[in-house]
Amino acid sequence: MNIEVCYTPQAYSLFHNPNSIVVVIDILRATSAITTAFYNGVVKMIPVATIEEAKAYKEQGYLVAAERNGEIVEGFDLGNSPFGYMNTKVKGKTIAITTTNGTQAIEAAREAQKILIGSFLNMDVIIDYLRKEKKDVLFICAGWKNKFNLEDTLFAGAIAHDLVYKYDFTSGCDSTIAAMHLYKIAKHDLYGFLKDSSHRQRLAKLDLERDIKYCLTPNQCPVIPMMEGKYLVKA
Repeated sequence: MNIEVCYTPQAYSLFHNPNSIVVVIDILRATSAITTAFYNGVVKMIPVATIEEAKAYKEQGYLVAAERNGEIVEGFDLGNSPFGYMNTKVKGKTIAITTTNGTQAIEAAREAQKILIGSFLNMDVIIDYLRKEKKDVLFICAGWKNKFNLEDTLFAGAIAHDLVYKYDFTSGCDSTIAAMHLYKIAKHDLYGFLKDSSHRQRLAKLDLERDIKYCLTPNQCPVIPMMEGKYLVKA
């Protein structure tokens, strides 16, 4: 039961393991929004990489979420703020979604045996699922436009730390060891640790501090979104 951490979608091919469960991470904010959506009654989501694909689903009558550079794309119903999914209009719906980073990470991992959506919001149920499955785990961080970011790495480190020290998982991967060390430094104040991080600064300029605080608060939405074919569904 080996754990690896891939810091960007672009590097996924270097880590692909046909026996691994892949956990896609985009803490600020795509995987947090997806987890929140399922917790609030969304039935399915269709992650797509491009605005053009999203437009095609909108033309078919789907509710569609589209975000680029932290903002809702003009003409679409939703962005990737978790608070957009906390209302009755999403309950029972299938929603297509494209984001700057998160859906790109899902697309990169399409060949994986199993893909889960991870966030601090569903941290404990992710840990519980992985320990019961007893398989290799690969965390793929969405990062920012194929560059490293801190918040996704912290989440990977948090899960890896529990799996290694409580449940006999192993890792000889330096990226995993680094993620665990970062988490140990930051765990008592994630929000403060990230105060100078690029994406927290980016979202703060868009007046989205409420989103940041919510996305860093563990275990508010104990559900696991999982890929089945082209759809995300609740595991």
